[in-house]
Amino acid sequence: MKVKKVMMQGIPSIVFVACLYLLACNNSRDTAPDYKTTLEFGPGQENKIIEAFLTLKDSSEIHIKEGLYKIENLSLAQLKHILIRGDGPGKTVIDFSGQTQGGEGIRVTDATDFRIEDMTIRDSKGDLLKINKSQHVTVKNLHAIWQKADSTSGGYAIYPVLCKNVLIDSCYAEGSSDAGIYVGQTDTAVVRNCKASRNVAGCEIENTSHAEVLNNEFFGNTAGFLVFDLPGLSKRGGFVKAHDNQIHDNNIKNFAKAGSFGTYWGVGNASPGSGVIVLAASNVEIYNNQILNNNSSAIELASGFAVDDKAAEKINENYFPISKNISIHDNTMTMGNSFPEPAYAHHIGKMLVAIEQKLNASDKNRKDKRIPFIMYDGISSNILNKGSQSNPDSLCIRQQGDNLFVNADFLQISNPAKWNPTTDWKAYGCN
Repeated sequence: MKVKKVMMQGIPSIVFVACLYLLACNNSRDTAPDYKTTLEFGPGQENKIIEAFLTLKDSSEIHIKEGLYKIENLSLAQLKHILIRGDGPGKTVIDFSGQTQGGEGIRVTDATDFRIEDMTIRDSKGDLLKINKSQHVTVKNLHAIWQKADSTSGGYAIYPVLCKNVLIDSCYAEGSSDAGIYVGQTDTAVVRNCKASRNVAGCEIENTSHAEVLNNEFFGNTAGFLVFDLPGLSKRGGFVKAHDNQIHDNNIKNFAKAGSFGTYWGVGNASPGSGVIVLAASNVEIYNNQILNNNSSAIELASGFAVDDKAAEKINENYFPISKNISIHDNTMTMGNSFPEPAYAHHIGKMLVAIEQKLNASDKNRKDKRIPFIMYDGISSNILNKGSQSNPDSLCIRQQGDNLFVNADFLQISNPAKWNPTTDWKAYGCN
């Protein structure tokens, strides 16, 4: 892997990457000691599998052999050194479509050194795999799927939250009504070699610190990749790197549940056609990615004020609504000839359409150019401290090419007489 030595808040990038890769190595099954107990189950033994989860002891391995298993839900808690494995995605398939109780397909709580791998889980009523308040977690070669992708799907396919030291490797997520791969309120996480398609968001890193997202493919979603910090949560995120990913063709209708539209916390705010969205997150580096044919924007940089006019009232040690220290460089970006049709009916999509129209009407040299690749809402910390600095929040862009950037002047977008989006990005260029 090619590592660029840049600085993020005084921490060399090369040290940051080395630490994350040490985490990944430590999560390798090859280096783990043997399990004291191994249990094996085959098709027709669903009740025994449920019982085994409920009675499991520390240092146990559950091997679920090739076959289709119809189970309502599985749960384990307060255990150490646990492995749940199948014989491979598409071979070992756990189907939760008959679920009548429980909020998740598989729920793991307060576990240490937990690993799940080599199977498909599908069609739960709520989240497919939720791992809560656990540490040293590995999810590998797991397919988590809703076969019908609409607002009746659960929110998250792979969902570690309030965890520490998480590795999600070589997984596939499909059909989530929120995010396929979601890492929330977690300290130290790696998402690598994964794919996510037909979700509202392919992957979301939310209020999570020290995360690296690399060598993934997020495609065919409403939005490809999100880095959000939201108010009212237990920790603040930051120090997130996303690089060497393919984020392409994310143009489908936003099918998030109705409650997530129009609120500051809802992924319903993601416009169809979004490649990358950074919302109220700080110390984020987006580089060496292929961000292609996301036809509303390649990268959107937004503050909490863009979706919540009361964002200032929510400021505390765990939330600040203005993104700071954002570095964008060396990405390849393309965009199709027009917005995806679903964007014209979406509340944020309509704003992006209006930005493109305003720019082209204001500058005859633009003719029929598309909205620039990087859309910045233009809301800086000047709004909080009544300052006048040109780039108070250290937005740093090092990209080559034409039609790169627009400061969308969101504060005035509802006032046509004063609204003045601009493509001048000199203040945000950096060496």
